[in-house]
Amino acid sequence: MTITQLQYVLAVAEHKNFTLAAEKCFVTQPTLSMQIQKIEEELKILIFDRTKKPIQLTDIGQKIVNQAKNIVIEANRIKEIVEHQKGFIGGEFRLGIIPTIMPTLLPMFLNNFIKKYPKVKLIIEELNTDEIIIRLKNGKLDAAIASTPLEDHNIKEIVLYFEPFVAYIPENHTINLKSEIEISDLNIEEILLLQDGHCFRDGILNLCKSASTIEIDHFQIQSGSFETLIKLADEGLGITLLPYLHTLDLKDKDKTKLKHFKEPKPAREVSLIYPKSELKIHIINALSNTIAGIIKGAIVFQNVEIISPIQKR
Repeated sequence: MTITQLQYVLAVAEHKNFTLAAEKCFVTQPTLSMQIQKIEEELKILIFDRTKKPIQLTDIGQKIVNQAKNIVIEANRIKEIVEHQKGFIGGEFRLGIIPTIMPTLLPMFLNNFIKKYPKVKLIIEELNTDEIIIRLKNGKLDAAIASTPLEDHNIKEIVLYFEPFVAYIPENHTINLKSEIEISDLNIEEILLLQDGHCFRDGILNLCKSASTIEIDHFQIQSGSFETLIKLADEGLGITLLPYLHTLDLKDKDKTKLKHFKEPKPAREVSLIYPKSELKIHIINALSNTIAGIIKGAIVFQNVEIISPIQKR
C-alpha cells in the first residue's frame, strides 16, 4: 500500500462518498475506487460498507482509518523536516482566528508576515473556539489564534500576549463617578456578553458563567458583536466589557465611557495553538515570532499595557 492510497481512504472516510472524495483528491472516481480496492484486496478485508448510504466504515475499516491518519501525518512530517533543514518557509497554511481577536490582531501582523514570508500562502478563517478545536484535530487547520488556556492535551499553546479588559459604562451610570473600578463594582445582571463562548478568564470568566443563568430585567441578550453591545449600553440597557484592543478605534466621545480596572486587571490570555503533531512547526514558529515582534516591548496606550508573555513572567 502507498501513502497516496491511504490518503484516498481518508478522503472517502471523511466525505462518505467516492465521487466527492475523488474531486477533493483531484483524481477520477474510477482511479480512486480502484486504488482503495487494491488495499482491500491486499489486506483481504473491506474498509467500507458500500451497501449503506452514505458509505460507512466497517469496524476494521475504522481501525485502519485511525492508523492511516497517523501514517499520513508522519509522512508529512518527513517533508517538514527536509524543508526545515533547507530553511524553506512556504506552502499553504490554514489559520483560524476567533471573532473577538480577528478584527484587532490580524491587521497588526498580516502585512508584516506576508512581506517577510512571501512563499507562505495563508488561508485565514474566522471561527469560534469549538470549531477551531474540531478542525485542528481533524487536520482542517494548521494553527489558530484563540483565548487560552484550553487545557486540551491534544493541542499545544504558545502564549502571545495578555490583553486587559475595559468596562464600557453608559453616561449617568453611578460607576462613572470612579476613576478606576474593580470587578466587585459590577452588577452581574447589567453585563451584556457575547454569545459564542469567548468569556473572560479568571474573574471575568466567572462573571460570564453566572450571567448565562440570569435574566436581565425584561430581556436577555446574547450578541456576537461588540458593536451591538456598545449600542445597547448607550441605550441604557446595560454595561459591557471590551478587550482593550477593541477600544482603540472607538470615537472620542465613546472613549469617555471607558473605565479601566485597578490592578490586578482582568485580562485574557491570547495564544497561537496547534496540534501536538507539530506539522508545519517552522511556519508556526515564524508566525509566533512575527506577532511577538509586534507585541514585544509592551504597546502602551492611555496607561494600559498589552503584555508579552516574557514580561508577564
